[in-house]
Amino acid sequence: MKPTTTRRDFLKTGAAGGVGFWIASSAAIARTYQANEKLNIAAIGVAGRGRDNILQMRSENLVAMCDVNAVSLGKATQGTQIRAYRDYREMLEKEADKIDAVVISAPDHHHAPAAVQAMNLGKHVYCEKPLTHNVREARILKRLAREKGVVTQMGNQSMASESLRRSVEIVRSGAIGKVTEVHTWTNRPIWPQGADALLKHAGVRRALLGGGDDGQMSVAPDYLDWNLWLGPAADRPYDNVYAPFKWRGWWDFGTGALGDMACHIMNLPFLALELDGPTSVIAEVSEVNDQTAPRWAIVHYEFPARGNQPPVKFHWYEGGKKPEFDAIRGRKIKDNGILMVGDKGILYAPETAGEGYFLWPEKDFEGYQEPSKTLARAAGGHHREWIDACKGSGSRPFSSFDYAATLTETVLLGNSAMRVSGKKLDFDAEKLAFTNDDRANQYLTRTYRDGWKV
Repeated sequence: MKPTTTRRDFLKTGAAGGVGFWIASSAAIARTYQANEKLNIAAIGVAGRGRDNILQMRSENLVAMCDVNAVSLGKATQGTQIRAYRDYREMLEKEADKIDAVVISAPDHHHAPAAVQAMNLGKHVYCEKPLTHNVREARILKRLAREKGVVTQMGNQSMASESLRRSVEIVRSGAIGKVTEVHTWTNRPIWPQGADALLKHAGVRRALLGGGDDGQMSVAPDYLDWNLWLGPAADRPYDNVYAPFKWRGWWDFGTGALGDMACHIMNLPFLALELDGPTSVIAEVSEVNDQTAPRWAIVHYEFPARGNQPPVKFHWYEGGKKPEFDAIRGRKIKDNGILMVGDKGILYAPETAGEGYFLWPEKDFEGYQEPSKTLARAAGGHHREWIDACKGSGSRPFSSFDYAATLTETVLLGNSAMRVSGKKLDFDAEKLAFTNDDRANQYLTRTYRDGWKV
């Protein structure tokens, strides 16, 4: 039987209500796990975020690992019985009857291909943010997770924090009134984007210099399988401006500063206000090119009314831009933050809402008593919430794909707007299309190389 709970139902009940346990109707967890039984997990990507995710899963059995970087893979598996692979497609096929779950920590463009294969095999999936590389993929993962009934979670770790869940309760209690305006911002990118990235590209530099060797590495190192690293992306020569970290700013591989941080920072208001998706989006950017995200951008979303909640104007700032808002003038605010504006007050949360919250104006909230707790808590943390749910012994993860796909879709619509900067795009969620600009629709999906299609 397929799960029938909608995202809005989930936000109002289930884990959000903190009552009882959530059990997926899936062959993947049809069997009963004993009290001390461990999940058998396969990991895709073992460096960076992958390293941390693996550490957070150390209570379970890590039976297989995959990475295109032989050095990273060797370090992660050294002295263990963990089976090592370079191609996750091969690993998932060969380990299908030996694993219960998969942890995906590869670059953005690999998230959907890996998650689709894993879920089609009936495996639970933990996937780093952003959940997907494009909007169409987010829809596919949401649908497939429901169809397969597997336990899923996107890696936005602050979702499990006491501070974020407390902030959601405060906003939903009406403490700041009806919210009509939201501002979110980040100091990212902290890697080259726009003209900065292009000028570091070996091919561009050689063209500007009239050819010749500019000292840039143009051959992939022996330990890196460049073809597998490219995966679903179009074939192109290796350049060290892409890997290992700077890929985030290149459209073929990453999703820019917005994709990197918005699933963290936009999460609190998205959850607290029970937003489903915007009706329009428009972006201002430093520059537009078909290769990289811009050096800075400001994105404006419009969300419709929901029940007795008013429409919301939702703003995102990156690359050093911040809101020009009276409430924050003269205040020391973090380089990443959230501002929710209601008709009774303002909630400010620094960083990703995991560091607490502030209610303004202070005089209006003197002696403020927090509301009763209404949301379930993740006592063991973000990863533990997923592990327990996989075993059928815990609440449904707050950041399941049912929720995370909708958040990711909203985030990535902003990238489409960046690529046609200055044009207000009207979005029809049911049709999965912009209704007033065909140019922008091409950015809702991508072309895949053979063997990697989603």
